[in-house]
Amino acid sequence: MSAVSSRLPVFPWDKLEPYKATALAHPDGIVDLSVGTPVDPVPALIQEALVAAADSPGYPTVWGTPALRDALTDWCGRRLGATGFAHENVLPVVGSKELVAWLPTQLGLGPGDKVAYPRLAYPTYEVGARLCGAEPVVYDDPTELDPAGLKLLWLNSPSNPTGAVLPKEELVRIVAWAREHGVLVFSDECYLELGWEADPVSVLHPDVCGGSYEGIVAVHSLSKRSNLAGYRAAFIAGDAAVLGELLQIRKHGGMMTAAPVQAATAAALGDDTHVAEQRARYAARRAALRAALEAHGFRIEHSEASLYLWATRDEPCWDTVAYLAEKGILVAPGDFYGEAGARFVRVAFTATDERVDAAVKRLG
Repeated sequence: MSAVSSRLPVFPWDKLEPYKATALAHPDGIVDLSVGTPVDPVPALIQEALVAAADSPGYPTVWGTPALRDALTDWCGRRLGATGFAHENVLPVVGSKELVAWLPTQLGLGPGDKVAYPRLAYPTYEVGARLCGAEPVVYDDPTELDPAGLKLLWLNSPSNPTGAVLPKEELVRIVAWAREHGVLVFSDECYLELGWEADPVSVLHPDVCGGSYEGIVAVHSLSKRSNLAGYRAAFIAGDAAVLGELLQIRKHGGMMTAAPVQAATAAALGDDTHVAEQRARYAARRAALRAALEAHGFRIEHSEASLYLWATRDEPCWDTVAYLAEKGILVAPGDFYGEAGARFVRVAFTATDERVDAAVKRLG
């Protein structure tokens, strides 16, 4: 066994390949609802900004251009309610997954340290802990954790995979507990603009953080809200001291967002119209899939936000995956996100309207 394979879990998506082959064999083709990857066009104003910045022969900066930092701070104030933000409170990153995977290493964590994340969670939180040799710890309620050795606490609201949203009161309680015990909070809020039956709140909102960003950082991505997964456009915002340390480390590591992507990001954050249009597309797909699944005997839990329906037929998740694959529909098994998801599947509504319609008909 290699050193890498001994410290990392098996890459989960490889296990789905046989079921993908079954779904591909359907006479009308596969409806892939397994990975939440955008399928709609990149909005024109973002493409235009990217093209306009294409003649960028010099190295970009890790911190980003002043125009990008202005766009980041303005958006955090307008959308998250963050007050008193300066350029020192924001930092672009090369996609949020890179940040999640390498953050514990960049924070200098290692053996003897603990990294905590929700019991049902995006697998990369665990990967990040294991890459630096820290101990991964799961929780139901983070305030019930033993704070000894706990250096990094991941929050994820809206949740991937469940779509659950932490109420403001819960965030206030968790942030206060973390500050009391000197635990750094990173809040993964990449689905914050995709609330359906709840209005997600950022940890950077003054009602949560009290107007101080000490010990808290939020993670945001343009992959879902602006269809920019292919651009690797994301950023973190919050505690200036933490971001300052990460900036120095990322300078040494050459972790630079490409200059055209920086320009595209600034354009995307300055426009709310395309976000509303994309929300409307997702809302329609969500409604159609939810109704079809429930009519077919599925139960939907949580799912009040994000791009997924957390669904169950009260059977082992791989049985559900196999059942739907026979109908040409590919979904993600819940145990990809932790043992607590063993009887659920995650159904993404990121397929085209035509493919969503096909899935609805097959479930009818």
